[in-house]
Amino acid sequence: MPNSTTASPLAAATLALAATWEARAGEADAVADILRRMAVAVRAEPGVLRFEPHRSPSNDHLFFLYELFADEAAFTAHQQTDHFKSLVVEQGLPRLVRRERVPFTPLAAA
Repeated sequence: MPNSTTASPLAAATLALAATWEARAGEADAVADILRRMAVAVRAEPGVLRFEPHRSPSNDHLFFLYELFADEAAFTAHQQTDHFKSLVVEQGLPRLVRRERVPFTPLAAA
């Protein structure tokens, strides 16, 4: 467990991304499978501190992704990976009604 002199790797993050995916009718289970496979691949990338896909319990077509990157370069590299291009761009996006992505940066400690 980090102490006051040991910084958590999560504290070093400079970019968080909140994404919402809404699957087309009949595509929700395929999207869930894509996100499961994506999570395994993304978590092995250098500079990725977190990749957590979620599915709404009240609307099975709605997904929320929380992504945390060490820096902008890690996010840029993430988007250039073969698994991003295949799973997100080629397989995921065509199955969606909408995708929203909102970047965030951490607030400085008080």
